[in-house]
Amino acid sequence: MSKKDETGSMPRIAVLGSGMGGCGAANRCDAEGITPVMYDMNPHSGGHTASFEHAGGFIFDIGPHISYTKDPRLQALFAASVDGQYETLQIHLNNYWRGHWPTHPVQLHLHGLPTEDVIAVIQDFVSEHHAPERTIANYEDWLIASLGRAFAERFPMQYTRKYHLTEARNLTTDWLGPRIYRPTLEEVLRGALSSEAPNIHPYISHFRYPTRGGFNAYLRDFHRLADLKLDHRLVRLDPKQRELTFANGFRTTYDAVVSSIPLPELIPMIAGVPGDVVDAASRLACSTCVLVNVAIDRPDISKAHMSYFYDEDICFTRLSFPHMLSPHNAPEGTGSIQAEVYFSKKYRPLEVSPESLIDPVIADLRKVSLVRDSDRIIHRNAMVAQYANVIFDLERGPALATVHSYLDDVGIAYCGRYGDWAYLWTDESFLSGERAAEKALASVGRRAPVVAPA
Repeated sequence: MSKKDETGSMPRIAVLGSGMGGCGAANRCDAEGITPVMYDMNPHSGGHTASFEHAGGFIFDIGPHISYTKDPRLQALFAASVDGQYETLQIHLNNYWRGHWPTHPVQLHLHGLPTEDVIAVIQDFVSEHHAPERTIANYEDWLIASLGRAFAERFPMQYTRKYHLTEARNLTTDWLGPRIYRPTLEEVLRGALSSEAPNIHPYISHFRYPTRGGFNAYLRDFHRLADLKLDHRLVRLDPKQRELTFANGFRTTYDAVVSSIPLPELIPMIAGVPGDVVDAASRLACSTCVLVNVAIDRPDISKAHMSYFYDEDICFTRLSFPHMLSPHNAPEGTGSIQAEVYFSKKYRPLEVSPESLIDPVIADLRKVSLVRDSDRIIHRNAMVAQYANVIFDLERGPALATVHSYLDDVGIAYCGRYGDWAYLWTDESFLSGERAAEKALASVGRRAPVVAPA
């Protein structure tokens, strides 16, 4: 049964963005019998969750996307959206460091690394855990207190420079959650002395991935819940007049709006926005990721679904292998690799063409022996995700508080990784969209129980 506002008319809910956050908003609106109008600036739907099929039948997502939600409701929703056609896989992750391939997380799998490094790591780990408790002012402090300086400097602090593009001492710990495992001394010793140490992952053991269509297939049914309008890039949002203006000349009004547009892009488009809010939005840092996709004529490239690279002379930070997620992501007998090379407008601007990174990536794939001289490269291309990972630097907290307070004041509900400006996983982004829709519905007189945070 449809829900009407106090005037008896169906409320006009605008959803800006068609990724996971926008789809969560559409799902919540649909539960109230409301069909929102969903706008996306691209000629395709999905936002950061889009998938593309390239020549030869190779499917690449915009970055490695998998679903490992433990929420039964979301599991059922995502499964239904692909008619129950998904793969269930046991996760396997590994790392590359100075010619070695330890299982992930490294702190539990030191066996086989150079003896002097293992001794230094264990000595510092023990010393730190017997030292007076540290004051934790930043991520570097947390790493040293949790893992010891020797390990921190060899592994996560190096990775931070490649992935977050700044030093660990310039990051807060707000984003950590379960992402980095804090081992016991017994676990460290067991992993150093034996190659049979248990394969423990801090937050995931199995995951799901659609059988056909790439990860974007999970959004298929949710886009049908909205009046989806592609090629609509927002250029102006007037919160007083409740009017949206798009680059193609289209104008429309709304009763409530939900936005997953990245905050540094959204804020300057708002009519009458104060200068201090514009300045705060400009201080929010995010990485840009160049995704280099490579396909070769054999599938036995790696045993891991993802690999992390600490060495700073390797241009990519992480690799994933899409053909291992579904047999329909690549033709039989072939394999695919997606390399992530990170930049940041704030810390390391992208000053070269994305295509110029293809050859260096392939050279480094050969350097780490994942691509052989005898392999035939079937496909290569580069894609850019202008907004990839939120950087939790020391400026984020105060700047984000200013931006979110203003949006709350003018009645713009925000959601998703780039609206919440947070390190959200798939299910968290979807739930964020649902919660933003709750705010939008409440503003037009329809109030319902708020969706619990992930």
